[in-house]
Amino acid sequence: MKIFAAEFIKSCVSQEQFPPADLPEIAVVGRSNVGKSSLINSLLNRRDLAKVSRTPGKTRAVNLFLIATSDPGLSQFYLVDLPGYGFAKVSKSIRAQWGPMIEAYLIDRASLLGVVMLVESRVVTDQDRQTIAWLRSIGHTPLVVATKADKLKPSERVRTLRQTHVDLGLIEGEMLIPYSSVTGDGRDRVWGALRELAKT
Repeated sequence: MKIFAAEFIKSCVSQEQFPPADLPEIAVVGRSNVGKSSLINSLLNRRDLAKVSRTPGKTRAVNLFLIATSDPGLSQFYLVDLPGYGFAKVSKSIRAQWGPMIEAYLIDRASLLGVVMLVESRVVTDQDRQTIAWLRSIGHTPLVVATKADKLKPSERVRTLRQTHVDLGLIEGEMLIPYSSVTGDGRDRVWGALRELAKT
């Protein structure tokens, strides 16, 4: 599959700012500093389309990227980067706004095909488990991607990822794809899962 175009469209801080729901959308969620921006850049073969920061909570709005590919099922769609949950160096008022906006988007957005949830391959938090359970409760079976997989030694990779699958409470049929934004490992598997998602 070829990526013909990947373009940042806009940042939204309220539902009123979302574009018309006339194209499929895939949302990317995860805790602060899990590597969402790095994964988006790696997935799209772009160096700095999504801005990467070492400061947790850098993504402070819903960022939309318009993607065009050679795949008929995903010829044009929005990749939607949601603000990270958990620790973030932003004001309480901003954090208070995130919750209702993100919840409304994930529950009510008619064009939302599915959710890619990022977790760190070596660290699973209670918030990760709670987010997966909540996504299931609103009808989304998340595609779970374990980031920073390159930091795992070959000798510990299988054991660590198996334990991550257990720690997250994933059930049979729910995938956990290891991903490295450094090496690109996992990129083809994620795209394959997204293509399958578009068929449902």
